[in-house]
Amino acid sequence: MSRKLASVLGLWFLLAGVVTAGVLKGKVTDEKGAGLAFATVYLQGSTVGSTTNEQGDYQFNVDPGKHTVVFQYVGYKSQTRAIEVPEEEKPTPLVLNVQLLPDVYNLNEVRVSLSGKNPAYGIMEQAIAKREYHLKEVQAFTAQVYVKGLQRLINMPKRLLGIIKVPAGLKPGILYLSESVSEMSFMQPGKYRERMISSKVSGSSRAFSYNQASEFNVNFYQNLLKAQGVNERGFVSPLANNAMFFYKYEYVGSSQDNGYLIHRIKVIPKRKTDPVCTGYVYIVDGSWRLHSLNLFVTKYQQIEFVDTLRITQQFTPAPGNVWVLQSQKFTFDVEGYGFKGNGYFMAVYSKYRVKPAPFVKQAPAPAPVAPTTPAPVVSPPVVAAPPAPKLSRKERKALRDNPPANGVPNAEYFKKKEVLLIEKDANTRDSAYWNEVRPVPLTQEEIVDYHTKDSLQVIKESKPYKDSIDRKNNKFSASDLLLSGYSYQNSFERTSFSIEPVTRIWQYNTVEGLVANLGIEYTKRYEDRRRYTIAPTLRYGFSNREVQAKLSGSFMYDMVRRRSVGFEGGKFVSQFNPEEPITPFVNTVYTLLLKKNYEKLYQRQYLRLWHNRELVNGLSATFQVGYAQREMMFNTTDYAVRDRASRVFSSNEPQNAEVASTAFSRHQALTAAFTLTYRPGAEYISHPDRKINLGSKWPLFTLNYRKGISGVLGSDVDYDFVSLDVSDELALGLLGTSSYSVSAGTFWRKNQLYFMDFRHFSGNRTILSGDFSGFQLLDYYRYSTQKTYIEGHYSHHFNGFILNKLPLIRKLKWQEVGSVNYLHTAAAGHYLELGVGLEHLFKVFRVDFVTGFQERQKVSSGIRIGYGF
Repeated sequence: MSRKLASVLGLWFLLAGVVTAGVLKGKVTDEKGAGLAFATVYLQGSTVGSTTNEQGDYQFNVDPGKHTVVFQYVGYKSQTRAIEVPEEEKPTPLVLNVQLLPDVYNLNEVRVSLSGKNPAYGIMEQAIAKREYHLKEVQAFTAQVYVKGLQRLINMPKRLLGIIKVPAGLKPGILYLSESVSEMSFMQPGKYRERMISSKVSGSSRAFSYNQASEFNVNFYQNLLKAQGVNERGFVSPLANNAMFFYKYEYVGSSQDNGYLIHRIKVIPKRKTDPVCTGYVYIVDGSWRLHSLNLFVTKYQQIEFVDTLRITQQFTPAPGNVWVLQSQKFTFDVEGYGFKGNGYFMAVYSKYRVKPAPFVKQAPAPAPVAPTTPAPVVSPPVVAAPPAPKLSRKERKALRDNPPANGVPNAEYFKKKEVLLIEKDANTRDSAYWNEVRPVPLTQEEIVDYHTKDSLQVIKESKPYKDSIDRKNNKFSASDLLLSGYSYQNSFERTSFSIEPVTRIWQYNTVEGLVANLGIEYTKRYEDRRRYTIAPTLRYGFSNREVQAKLSGSFMYDMVRRRSVGFEGGKFVSQFNPEEPITPFVNTVYTLLLKKNYEKLYQRQYLRLWHNRELVNGLSATFQVGYAQREMMFNTTDYAVRDRASRVFSSNEPQNAEVASTAFSRHQALTAAFTLTYRPGAEYISHPDRKINLGSKWPLFTLNYRKGISGVLGSDVDYDFVSLDVSDELALGLLGTSSYSVSAGTFWRKNQLYFMDFRHFSGNRTILSGDFSGFQLLDYYRYSTQKTYIEGHYSHHFNGFILNKLPLIRKLKWQEVGSVNYLHTAAAGHYLELGVGLEHLFKVFRVDFVTGFQERQKVSSGIRIGYGF
């Protein structure tokens, strides 16, 4: 049988099954008649069911026969209804509306107390004692996950911060609506792999949903709950080992639910500004596990931009005497910078295949099952497995790429570092498909949004529409040119022009005087995400009367293998440190107002070519070769707006502790450089048209090799330089996050090199800091070296761990930070900087006080100001 014929027959049998099934739909309301959003509806004794939408509506397919329907909502008393679906070719849809009432909790049913005091503490002590057991009771599972996300904009400013114009196409209403269906696999400890089967984004048939099912798995059995983008410290779980230090508990009562005695516990923060939750947890008597929860955090928990974040979870028994997550939803209110909105993300889990941990005792019969999703496959009793046969390399690769179709993937499958694969045709599913697989009905608002945006998609992709939006967005604004530069785009052609801001167009230095530096960038993008950029720059110094120009270009031609090429060449000025430790704007201010000319320049006529690509996952290489004629430049002006007689501009020749003079004669230099970056165990996401690299538990290793090639094309340089860098970020829970970088290098052969070939360091002599990861007090060039060096940087962001405990200061949401910078060279000896500071000042600024020591003697101190989000 051909594959095509098999597909057609398979589709026919699928449709045949749909035809004979009936449809059950209706509305679930509360005691006031309002729709209950995200209530659970399922068939008793099975895992067929659904979840209500924001309006309380539900709908799902039911096979012919007699069934008992269960309606359930956290904090409300469950109800059951009997139905019968006739065996007809096209049965009439059954409509069943139910009103749920708040559960009545009996205070006399509790069996656990603590010395006659509030029994909530006895219940929570039992739950906390069983926390790790329940965290690890499922060794592995596979499930199908439906995720829907919606974000609304309610109010918006005309200009961001009063100066930056808001895009013309942005307006109140639904900003983002998407759905996805994925097959997600899990294995202890905390390993997830996911395959997105289908994806739908309102208003875009080519886009893929941002929904990632594994990112929504918030596990309250973990001590600390991660909340990236919402709270940098995370939140302490009410079931954490140290939860008693953060929470108070109040026993509300107990009630029966499907044969289980459920205790309702109110969770109350001891200090409302701690990283904690508020709300209710529901604990199953005897097993002391989570039955469900309804918790929220607010702005008092130092969350950014989100005013309130609420999470609701529902768990269900699964074969193997374990429980699994059945559904969860996040609702949020957002406010900041004049924008106000809300939204939600919800996930419904189905088709579980579960492998319990070996220590879980198998019950003779499974407990009553109350899931909303298709029935899980019953796992066989756990028995000692025979020794696994030795597999060939090809067989192991097949297991990694293709997990078992009817079972839980084994350890070999999880060795693959691809955490999410989006299938190529995931966004091509039609409305009939979504009507079949969607377990949560769309609300009227969502139906209208899909219809409106999908209908307008052709119009929005047309040239007249895009031109009309571009006309509004391309309007010239003096504030844009001053702050970020002016940009002009042609959305239909996928092209854009941009001009640098005034702070880079007009510069001043003692070598060229007043400088006109006009840089223009042209970018062309393709539908498959390839793009190229051409950037010419024209420069003229009014004091030295020198015209200079350069042209650079790059082409990103493979987003999957992350391959790109580029070039740069011309006649232009350059700082001796190519990383440009001082920006032209800051140098202009210090030169004109304070008579301090820190920027040191030389001139070169050059051409540089480079190529970058990923060799294998986690390992990337960059190769570049350059040829230049380099020559000295000298001061041509001593003008300053504030002329201070006590100060004299320094020479354009950098001062260095290793050599008596950094001056050089005109020469040629042919150099080649090779860089390898490697992060072991790097995970990644695969889109059909690109690859997104993620991190890993390992640090990033960078190997640099640079060679000066003598005798070719008249090149005068002859040296070899090598360095090894190690960097990483460390999450330390409630204590905050740390970042570090360590670099060691040497010139093992240095027959001929010039000062720009030295190893330079990221110094700073101004009050402004563009990068807090480098040195804050070090002279720009004094300790540049042609010998062996060791450099290290460490910073720790406490994320409010200290200031959050101060009653008045914590309202400002300031966060404390500490830093250590170290350098050792032959000339510098042991140089050390210690810094303490505050970040998130006015949400975006950071201020540090830094002290420098050399050979244990204090040599300098100062304040540094910059951005610190």
